[in-house]
Amino acid sequence: MIFTLYFISGAEIAVILLIVVMVFGADKIPDIARTLGQTMKSVRNATDEIKSEITKSTETHTKPFKDEFNKVDVTKQIEEETKKVKDDLEDITGPIKRRF
Repeated sequence: MIFTLYFISGAEIAVILLIVVMVFGADKIPDIARTLGQTMKSVRNATDEIKSEITKSTETHTKPFKDEFNKVDVTKQIEEETKKVKDDLEDITGPIKRRF
């Protein structure tokens, strides 16, 4: 499969600009550019808002799961510490139990 990339060269840009000037006229080009810029800014702002809403939504919906994972993590730590203490007590009381 052969992919061909199409690039616009400087000459092609000049031809496009010449056609735009001929179709719209030199006096309307700044208005068109301004409108285009405002439209792109609106699209960018809308995209940023959508991203922030998605981020907020995922944080809100995943928070209970994160809390559960933290609880499981804390429970495992407590069980490990309890096991260590139990082993230490058995090591200390082992020789005492054997004497009696």
